[in-house]
Amino acid sequence: MVVLALGVTWLLDGLEGNLAGSLAGILKSPEGLSLTDADLGLAGSIYLMGSVLGALVFGYATDRLGRKKLFSLTLVVYLSATAATAFSWNFASFAFFRAITGAGIGGEYAAINSAIDELIPSRVRGRVDLIVNGTFWIGAAIGAGASLILLNTTLIPPAFAWRFAFGIGAVIGLGVLLLRQHLPESPRWLMVHGRVREAETTVDAIERGIAESRGSRTLPPATDTIVITKHEHTPWREIWHAMIHEHRRRSILGFTLMVTQAFFYNAVLFTYGLVLLRYYQVPAPRLGLYLIPLAFGNFLGPLFIGHLFDTVGRKPMIAGTYILSGVLLAITSWLFRAGLLTVFTQALSWSVIFFVASSAASSAYLTVSEIFPLEIRAFAIALFYTCGTFAGGVGGPALFGYLVGTGSRELLFRGYLGGAFAMILGGVVEAFLGVKAEGLSLEAITKPLATRERR
Repeated sequence: MVVLALGVTWLLDGLEGNLAGSLAGILKSPEGLSLTDADLGLAGSIYLMGSVLGALVFGYATDRLGRKKLFSLTLVVYLSATAATAFSWNFASFAFFRAITGAGIGGEYAAINSAIDELIPSRVRGRVDLIVNGTFWIGAAIGAGASLILLNTTLIPPAFAWRFAFGIGAVIGLGVLLLRQHLPESPRWLMVHGRVREAETTVDAIERGIAESRGSRTLPPATDTIVITKHEHTPWREIWHAMIHEHRRRSILGFTLMVTQAFFYNAVLFTYGLVLLRYYQVPAPRLGLYLIPLAFGNFLGPLFIGHLFDTVGRKPMIAGTYILSGVLLAITSWLFRAGLLTVFTQALSWSVIFFVASSAASSAYLTVSEIFPLEIRAFAIALFYTCGTFAGGVGGPALFGYLVGTGSRELLFRGYLGGAFAMILGGVVEAFLGVKAEGLSLEAITKPLATRERR
């Protein structure tokens, strides 16, 4: 239930991130909002800017107020804003509602990733985290499929079809909100904040369920202990010291992994529909058909190779997937510039690239959520997501929207090479600074700040 109720966040982000691309043709038409290529690219950047601000605000609140309160609040923000997007009347209103939608999704990242990693057993934390992040692409497939159906039916006029498409996210979000009411607060967060009785009650319930599933009444006792002090909140000076001084190398690692994957992904994802429209003359109502295989390639990657991050290890797998993703993108970009790809082989090439790249991108979130102390885990996720998205993602869609608008294959090729180089750089940094985290408890990777004297 935890994985389903919390992991659906990525599904919603995938739905939102791909809707604009799938609906690009209708949004550009008079029946839509008469947007230009540049407008669509800018709207993608504004969505990501909202995600950046939402992640920072809600991420800090998650460490202060608790995982459960925030993953309910951020979902309400998301479903309200995406429902409002369906009623957009011009570019300004569309961009505004997309920004608020992004704020809800950005806030979800911090609350959800911290809660999942604090509840998942260490022996499978890597694969579970990657597969959960991979559900982003199930959302992408839903968005593409919905747009394909809604834009190719005579039952709903095109002027209303795209509005129904944005309403899908709100309906899913409402169902998930009800499911999340049954989830517990993170026992780790409760312990650090002195709420021992609640933490014990939650863990007792989990242990009873496990014991019953194994046909026994008891489980082996815990063997390791740590001594902590009550930690109501973490002052900014402690956050600064932990991230800039005590864990400087890890901060550099988290920043690099987030920036490089964000530029790589967002630059391509938010303009893929535009590339199909301009360079391959794909009819607007059929865009979703070509986005579906791309989405499944992304989801199948973590599903099939995610377990290697727990067995082979974090460093070799993260570095390897980053570097291989960059190399594959460079090769495909050269073929695109040379005009050697058809619409089919272009879609197939992207699917192969993102089979590998989706695991790489997901491992960036896994890394950041594992390597920092419990008290600042959600804020660390938010901060590096913000840095990565702002530096590598916010400008990417606008830049590539402009490049596509020029109609120049050469300029777009150079842009894609930049994304390829970014991923290779991320892999090299992981090879030197990566942290061995497979099979280890979160406290073994990094002890909570509450285990030492307050500064």
